[in-house]
Amino acid sequence: MSHDLNKYPYMQPTFVFEEDKMAANHSLFTVSPLENGYGHTVGNALRRVLLSSLPGAAITAVRVEGVDHQFSTLKGVKEDMVELLLNLKQIKVKADNDEKGVARLEVKGPAVVTAENFECEAGFEIVNPEQYIATLAKGVSLIMEVTIEAGIGYRVGERLEDKAIGEMIVDAIFSPVLTVSYKVESTRVGRRTDFDKLLLDVKSDGTLTPGEAVKQAAQILAKQFEQVFDPVIIEAVVDEQKLTPEEAEILRLTVEELDLPTRIANALRRGGYENVGDLLEANKTEITKVKNIGEKSITIVDEALAKKGVALNN
Repeated sequence: MSHDLNKYPYMQPTFVFEEDKMAANHSLFTVSPLENGYGHTVGNALRRVLLSSLPGAAITAVRVEGVDHQFSTLKGVKEDMVELLLNLKQIKVKADNDEKGVARLEVKGPAVVTAENFECEAGFEIVNPEQYIATLAKGVSLIMEVTIEAGIGYRVGERLEDKAIGEMIVDAIFSPVLTVSYKVESTRVGRRTDFDKLLLDVKSDGTLTPGEAVKQAAQILAKQFEQVFDPVIIEAVVDEQKLTPEEAEILRLTVEELDLPTRIANALRRGGYENVGDLLEANKTEITKVKNIGEKSITIVDEALAKKGVALNN
């Protein structure tokens, strides 16, 4: 039996979405009137997506001249490296794209170093230039380079084997939203008193306005639900070439089974290349875009594949 859902009120939402700006990066949103029960349905869904699923940018790695590891100290610098890294984690970066970038800093003391002293590559902007980093004594220089990457949520610093000598990996907080809370109140429309009014309180870090954040969260939810009632079917690519059992077995070999150096195998797996079949579907240019995979690594991969009778596409 098929029902005409359009005749039900919740299928024709008429609520009003209003924003009340409490501060530069703090807004209170009012969504009203909602059908009974939909205040919590909408509020909880938006809150979860706002806190977990919005893309952002953050510092992910640091190089400091004269420093080999995070437990070092720099003569003439008030902070040790652990304190300095904690200060760097508080820097908020706005990115115009999803590409990796670099920011550099060079200051000579006496000076108080802040995020304003960084020079960012095109497409990146530090939105809290007042963020304190370190204090330098007279005649002391601080030369630093940080890597900026795009991501979602929170990422723990990579393991020691995945980083270059002198590079300190930073736990990265990509989410542009700091806090989200909501509450639902009753509201009246005409004679009905059982409508919901949703109050959504959102604070962002300045790289994205609360209004932009809520709109992005709503778009993400809309895409997820659309796949339920109007799914996009992704057709698998069928390879008509008939493979021998030996050839099929080679394609199933994992990157670890190629006896590659651990660093290269880990980098390939993080880049989405888990087996020989994945590698052969890409070309060398695509694979070199993976972090920590350069021309030398490609040569090593090619040599390992040659032992199996296959080769990477140029």
